[in-house]
Amino acid sequence: MDSEILIFYRGMALVFGSMIGSFLNVLIYRLPRDISFTLPRSRCPSCQTLIPWYQNIPILAFVLLRGRCFSCKNKISLIYPSVELLVGLFAFFTFPADFSFGAILSFTFFFSVFCVFITHFVIDFQHQILPNGLTLYLALVFLMYSCLAKPWTHWAIGGAVGFLFPLAVAWGYYLLKGREGLGAGDIKLYGALGIYLGPVGILQNIFFSSFVGSILGFGFIIFNKMDKNKPLPFGPSILIVAFVQIFYPQTFLEAAKLLGRAFTF
Repeated sequence: MDSEILIFYRGMALVFGSMIGSFLNVLIYRLPRDISFTLPRSRCPSCQTLIPWYQNIPILAFVLLRGRCFSCKNKISLIYPSVELLVGLFAFFTFPADFSFGAILSFTFFFSVFCVFITHFVIDFQHQILPNGLTLYLALVFLMYSCLAKPWTHWAIGGAVGFLFPLAVAWGYYLLKGREGLGAGDIKLYGALGIYLGPVGILQNIFFSSFVGSILGFGFIIFNKMDKNKPLPFGPSILIVAFVQIFYPQTFLEAAKLLGRAFTF
């Protein structure tokens, strides 16, 4: 494909991705509040004024409105344009130069996974919730891919280990401490990721996400960003590690080797 044509298609992918990001913002706001993501129309969270379509253009509307609601002038959260921009940029940089069916199918798979990761990340960070619908969708997408690309032992054992091992740890913690140590949403997310990552990959995720979660929690406490007695949402740590495993597998393996050497010494 010529470079000019590729740039054009990637520009279209950027626009398409930012529009999908706008839809993800709807899910991020409405799913934790049990509001339908189809109806009613979007409103300002502060003044409840209906938002017309021309004030809902991804990224551009935020810039033109200077980050404030047109009606009540309250600030619009930076999360909205950030999600739209991140999804748009992901689509731009990953859109395939090889415009074949297989390449487009692969792009669609990884793009949909990234979208679920972003939505899960923000919702769990804000509300400490990992919606079942998103996790189920992720599991189905991984299952369809793995059934075509991996032996059944990979996804079957991986999913079982991803679900049962954290469940056993959480149950043991509850028996010892009398309180929940790992949320049900985290356990289900591990199970869904295990379908794609396999038994070894999901065990690596469990270890490294615990490591990342400990670092993040310690950092938040040091900088007084959270109460040490308040549980830290664990989903973002799982998703950060899974993102590197899925999209940068070689980088993950190199980082795992370096960390292993550090612990050895």
